[in-house]
Amino acid sequence: MSDLIHKTAAELAEMLAAGTTTSVEITQAHLDRIAAVDGDLNAFLHVNAAVSLEAAKASDARRAAGAPLSPLDGVPIAIKDVLVTTDMPSTSGSKILEGWMSPYDATVVTKVREAGLVPLGKTNMDEFAMGSSTEHSAYGPTRNPWDLDRIPGGSGGGSAAAVAAFEAPLALGSDTGGSIRQPAHITGTVGVKPTYGGVSRYGAIALASSFDQIGPVTRTVLDSALLHDVIKGHDVHDSTSLKDEWPSFADAVKNADVKGLKIGVIEQLDDEGFQPGVLARFHESLELLKANGAEIVNVSLPSLAHAVAAYYLILPAEASSNLAKFDSVRFGLRVQPEGGGTVEQVMSATREAGFGAEVKRRIILGTYALSAGYYDAYYGSAQKVRTLVQRDFADAFSKVDVLASPTAPTTAWKLGEQLDDPVAMWRGDIATIPANMAGIPGISVPAGLADEDGLPVGIQFLAPAREDARLYNVGGALEALLEQKWGHTLLSQAPELKGGAL
Repeated sequence: MSDLIHKTAAELAEMLAAGTTTSVEITQAHLDRIAAVDGDLNAFLHVNAAVSLEAAKASDARRAAGAPLSPLDGVPIAIKDVLVTTDMPSTSGSKILEGWMSPYDATVVTKVREAGLVPLGKTNMDEFAMGSSTEHSAYGPTRNPWDLDRIPGGSGGGSAAAVAAFEAPLALGSDTGGSIRQPAHITGTVGVKPTYGGVSRYGAIALASSFDQIGPVTRTVLDSALLHDVIKGHDVHDSTSLKDEWPSFADAVKNADVKGLKIGVIEQLDDEGFQPGVLARFHESLELLKANGAEIVNVSLPSLAHAVAAYYLILPAEASSNLAKFDSVRFGLRVQPEGGGTVEQVMSATREAGFGAEVKRRIILGTYALSAGYYDAYYGSAQKVRTLVQRDFADAFSKVDVLASPTAPTTAWKLGEQLDDPVAMWRGDIATIPANMAGIPGISVPAGLADEDGLPVGIQFLAPAREDARLYNVGGALEALLEQKWGHTLLSQAPELKGGAL
């Protein structure tokens, strides 16, 4: 297997610029890796090698002419199947969209193409991004590269597993309640949820429109910053898109320095409910930052006690509205009842066959929460809690520069272990959900391996809205300090995928 697959995106970009390799060589190496290991992982739902290699050849031609489109021109990327593409099916992990071809690209897909990146394929996900384990995909679960009997996180487990298993150096994900950051924690990768509106959502198949955000999945903080620099910015097609002028996030990583940085530890996310190994790596990371000039203080966000409950009322309500478009009439699956039927009967039969159990569960819950007589008691009350969460964050950020917590309470659990207890799985999002409720950016950085099981652990940093650069500063600094301590990155020393684990 070519050593090119173990290079970071930044390293590959340098090699391309120096002329020591070609995009075709890099792309073929990753396609070979996918062919070798994805039968075990199921990280990809669709790969089109011919299309990828044509894009790589075009990139090499631009390099030869001295006209690369960006520093990342020629570097491969995987795309979460929640993002629509014109040259690959877009299913959002659901049977109801099986084989559907979009007439347009998502804005972020257009941006990566315009920057010359080479799409490798579409990655697996929980159906319509509803889940925390990628077990709710209609096309089978993705497996964790560290242990094939465990989950890779969700809903974007496919993107995280692909990056962790060296099938792709970069991937795009979506984060509605932690679906980029939690899989990063689970797989030992870096995941970033940008400020709400900082990256276009146009062409992302909607789950909950007031929470959804597209972001990078990578193996290093610098790679996330480089990809974020490509996809950031205003989009006239997205009414929630911010018109801000964003700084270079790559520069924030390269100039990372935590001296004088005030880091707030969220008291509600630092307690006995978290796995001991998760907390141990979290506090070790904080001590490392403190030893290098950061100030660590405790911060209380009392409304977080109600954040998960409120989120799981607001999200299903928005999901039930967004998924109403899958009506068997306009596009997607259509199931005709035996002997014909009315439009309502066809719609019912189609949704029964096309939606999985988790999607049905959330649609029913959301429709109930929005129904007459219950709207104020449930949906309205949940929105009030959301306001309290936002106020708590505003108060906290008046005292500190960034906030810190473990990214998730536990390491990866066994496949099937929580499928019969959806509420337990929902509670696992306790650390990531608040950022989506407040619209603020967050990053998960690998912090080491838990003592109990030797599985990856992540530390999460949160920043005020529009201050994404702070995340790259602290994340880049911690990554460098940990690499210095370990002598390697978490994934760089991992063996090849064999025997059920990396």
